[in-house]
Amino acid sequence: MAASTLGAANKRRMQEILKVLWREYPEAECSLHYGTPFQLLIAVMLSAQCTDDRVNLVTPELFRVYPDAESMAKGDLEVIRHLIRSINFFNNKAKALFETSKLLVERHGGTVPDRMEDLIHLRGVGRKTANVVLGVGFGIPSLVVDTHVGRLSRRMGFTKSSDPVKVEHELVKIVPKENWTEYAHLLIAHGRKICTARKALCDECPVRQYCPKVGVVRR
Repeated sequence: MAASTLGAANKRRMQEILKVLWREYPEAECSLHYGTPFQLLIAVMLSAQCTDDRVNLVTPELFRVYPDAESMAKGDLEVIRHLIRSINFFNNKAKALFETSKLLVERHGGTVPDRMEDLIHLRGVGRKTANVVLGVGFGIPSLVVDTHVGRLSRRMGFTKSSDPVKVEHELVKIVPKENWTEYAHLLIAHGRKICTARKALCDECPVRQYCPKVGVVRR
């Protein structure tokens, strides 16, 4: 099949999958709790290799003590460590929060920038974190590729790559731009409920007719 024909077919299949997932998960959204773009940035940084539920237990007190970049930049690293001590890799993350807050104050007047090129120059901020902040915090269409999105996109046959950046670049060609942010929310919800890493519940999957089940272990 020609590349252009395959691309068109994948776009049509993607649209059908999105329709079904919207019906299944109408309330799918970012599960992290935050009040400002700065707090969203901090929460996403903490969520790396940690559950959102755990992060949501830690951030209320963290944000009470350090509600913005200015206060955290002037804060005490040991206090930050103590406040996030139940988070995975809290030592490294505390340093990243502290240094990122300083950079935000020094380079951006204490505000979180709304450009990818600025965000990824902050310590502990890669494309995934930046895309969450842009899409959820600023409403700028951004396609997040986390472990769920990568796994499901491969199983659905939309990519063969395990490189998140390559996956993102492939997906933006077939996911409508206005749906980039929602795509991640929907796949994360579906990945947690049905298409889990340990076992894909294909018999219960509402999009099974559109999915080639690439790499799925048949049981």
